[in-house]
This record gives sequence, C-alpha cells and structure tokens, in this order.
Amino acid sequence: MYGIVSSGKLTLWCFSQHFVLASIQATDGTHSGNVAELVTALIILLLVATGVALLSRQFRVPYVTGLVLAGLAITELLPSRIGLDPSLIINLFLPILLFEAAINTDISRLRSTIKPIALLAGPGVVICCGVTAVLLKLGLGLAWIPALLTGVILAITDTVSVIAVFKGVSVPSRLSTIVEGESLFNDGVALVLFSLVLKVHETGSLSFLEGLQELFVVIVGGTIVGLALGYLATGLFVRSDDPLSSILLTVAVSLGALQIGHFIGVSGVVAVVVAGLIIGNVGLSGSVSASSRITLLSFWEYAGFGVNTFIFLLIGLEIDLITLWHTLPAVVLAILAYQSGRFMSVYPLLWGVRWFDRAIPFRWQHVLFLGNIKGSLSMALAFSLPSTIPGREALIPLVFGTVLLSLVGQGLSLPWVVRGLKLTQLSEFRQQTEELQAQLMTGKAAQDELDSLLKTGVLPKSVYEEMRASYQVRVAAAEKALRDLYNRRPDEFTATGSDRLKFDAIRRRLLLAEKGALNEAMRKQILSEEIVRGRIQAIDRQLLKLEDD
Repeated sequence: MYGIVSSGKLTLWCFSQHFVLASIQATDGTHSGNVAELVTALIILLLVATGVALLSRQFRVPYVTGLVLAGLAITELLPSRIGLDPSLIINLFLPILLFEAAINTDISRLRSTIKPIALLAGPGVVICCGVTAVLLKLGLGLAWIPALLTGVILAITDTVSVIAVFKGVSVPSRLSTIVEGESLFNDGVALVLFSLVLKVHETGSLSFLEGLQELFVVIVGGTIVGLALGYLATGLFVRSDDPLSSILLTVAVSLGALQIGHFIGVSGVVAVVVAGLIIGNVGLSGSVSASSRITLLSFWEYAGFGVNTFIFLLIGLEIDLITLWHTLPAVVLAILAYQSGRFMSVYPLLWGVRWFDRAIPFRWQHVLFLGNIKGSLSMALAFSLPSTIPGREALIPLVFGTVLLSLVGQGLSLPWVVRGLKLTQLSEFRQQTEELQAQLMTGKAAQDELDSLLKTGVLPKSVYEEMRASYQVRVAAAEKALRDLYNRRPDEFTATGSDRLKFDAIRRRLLLAEKGALNEAMRKQILSEEIVRGRIQAIDRQLLKLEDD
C-alpha cells in the first residue's frame, strides 16, 4: 500500500470524493451542491478513520467494528445528512472489493480448497437462507416472500471483518483460503437467489426446474464474461507493461464486468471475480515487470482499504439507535435465526467433506460458524427492496440492527475465540525456516528482475554481473543455512506438528503440479486417459494423507 505512485493516490482520492458526493444528501432528498460542505464532510470522515485506525491497533479492536462505532458517534458533527446509497454500493463499492480480493487470490490454493468452498458458497447459502426464512416466518409472522428475502440478505457474510481478525491472529493458511474463497462466491450466489425470489414476487410463480436453469445460466454466463474480459485485459497490459495504464485498465474491467453481466442478464458478481482471478494469476505472473506488479497490487490494496473505510463509517452513520432499541427483540430473533441457518450449513456440510476431500478440523468449523458477520451488502439489499414487498419499512431497520449487533458483538468476540482455539502455534524451528525462506525468495526474485533488465538493455553486462553476484551470495547463504537446519533437526522436524504442516503444504503444491501436468498431457493426447486416470488417483490418495496446513 505504501509503494503506490502519486497518480494512483489521486485516482483513489477522486473515487473517495465521488463516494461521499454520491452519499451526501440534503434533507429534502436531493444531492447537496455545496462544495464546502462536501469538503468538510470528507475531512471529518478521513480524520475519524485515521483516529479509529490508531485506536483499534492500540486496543486490538477490529478496525471495521471501530469504524461502525465511530459512525454512530459522529453523526451530529457532519454538516449534511449522509446515508448509504444501495445503487452506489452494488455498482461501485462491491466490484472494487470483489476485484481487490480476487486479484490477490492464488488460484492454486483456491483449487486445493475448492470442495469445501463450493459447499459453503452453494448449498450452504441455500440452506442458511431456508432455515433463516422459516424461523423468521414462525417467530415474526412474516409472509413467505419477505421472509425469504430477509433470509437471503442475512446469508451474506462480510469477510472483511473476519480477515481483519486473521491479520492480528495467526491462523492456518488453508482456513484463511476457505474463508476468502467462500466470500468471493457467497455474494454472487446470494445475489442470484435474491433476484430469483424477486422474480417469484413479480410473476407469482417459478418452478424448481426453472429456478435451477436460471441459476445455472447466470453463473456460467458470468464465468464466460469474466474469462473473456480477464484474458483480454491480460493481453493488453502485458504488452504495454505500463503501471499507470494497467491501473486504469483494471479499474475499467472491475466496474465494466459487473455492468456487462447485468446488461446481458448473467451474474456480474461472478464476472468480476473470474476476471480478477485471471488477471491476478495469469496476467501478473507473466512477463509483467516487478515494479508494475507492485504498483498495481498496491493501488488495489489502497482502493480496497479506502472503500471499506467509507462503507463501515457510513453504516454507523445510517443506523438510528432509537429505532434499533424499539426493534431490538426482533433483531435478536433475526440473529438467532441466521446463526441457526449458519450452524445447519457449516457443521453438517463440512462433516461430509471427509468422504471426498481432506477433513476440516472441528476447531476450524467453529471459526467459520462464528465468523458469520454481516456488512454493507446486506444493508444495500435491504434498501433496494421494492416498495411492493409487504412490511418493507419494518424489514429495513431489522436488517440494519442485525448488521450493527453482528459487527459489534461477533466482531469483538471473534479475536478472543480464535486465540482461545489456538489454531496455530509457531515454533522456533518454523520461525527460523521462514526467515531463511524469505531471504531465499527475495534474493531469487531480485535475480529474476536483473535478468529481465539485462535482456531489455537497461543494465550493461558488467553492472549486471556485479549486482547478480551480490544476490547470489545471499541466496547461497540462505540455502546452506536451510540445509544445515534440516540436517540438524530431523527428529523435531518429523515430530513437531506445525513444522510438518509447513512441508506438507510444499508437498501438496508439488503433487498438484504433477496432477496438472498429467491433465495437460491427456488433453494434448500425449498420454492415454487410462494411464493418466490411474496416476491421478494415486496422487489424490497422497493428497488426502497430508495434514491440513
């Protein structure tokens, strides 16, 4: 984030002003034209966000929870009424957040955890929606359509809060990948279900087969759109290798994928995610220079951080505590309802994973269950409910109150739960190996960049050889130290669980590489399908024996 060029900051600054300008509304409902009030509101929000960042680090409170509480406290300080615009969140905030998460996601790790992710983001969302809707209908007396819509809204998980906890507490990388992967696809499935329920409300009926068909079409169509835009953008910015042009192009892709998806009637959310995965894993791993890659990733990290800051501040500003107090019993019931739905989707589904994939440890399931925190998308969908929905005016404060208590209650308690579960204990041996691995990786990365500079004529050969030799000394020293460390500690290496997990992860990557080579050879008809299938089955058995990392 700190290495971003000034033009990238200027771009996001313009975004920030647009966010606030689109959100500030005068009391009569029209957009405020007072530039002075806009600037004043922006300054206050930025100062509050800075203060919250410092205090949350000091008191070890999740940053997003602190922002919501700060938003509750500063409402009277702002010169104009500020509110969440659902269209702004869905069309601008959401694609930026999804693309930022996708571009930083490693497809190889996502592929290794795709089965539990698919269960949680697919059947898991459906189960959670259904259980929540039934309990809300029985407990609050809602009609089926409002109950189902509320169930969908409360099935969406805001993973920003959970990942913020993971940054402060060490967790296994596979667990973090499952959480991030679920969040990438959870939103898309929930939005599709939301549109299907609205279609039932508008048309009066929708058969189960028609619903499945539409679900399939919009997801597959969104995947195709994302693949096309991702590969097109990759080809363009690999050829130019200009960091500023790459930033503009990726912003256009992230926003454009959503709009194109909506225009042709497929899932724009899935299109954004797939495009981000392609650019992050194919485009940035190709011939793009290290400086361009760092600049692009820094911009998106800054963009994601800025968008999240404004979103959670605006959530706090939007919630009326008096209304919340009056709806508190219904809010508590809604929380119990969606947590019951989450319970029914997490534990049974992940228990069954052991039959066809590596088992998910029970302690991990607790984190996935308790990390079911709500956020801005739930509030945006509540705002976007049509006026024809029965009881709409009561559903909006119900969802708002649920989001607030979820962010505060679960957001504050989750770090304690994660620490209490002691998911990862870093041994001295593993700390030493990771420090040496970092030295080895950085040295080799610098050597690769020097090779690129020599080939393009930027460096003369004499300077290249001198600089490469200095890095080679660092690489050789790290390799020797690692070899000595392994030779000196073989007993602990084989006995200590956390150290073994580190190398199980490496073995897993090697096995996945073997599996990919076999599939590619079969696709090109170099090897017969019979031979490949047998070897892939053997590799799968080895993968299942490896411990969770």
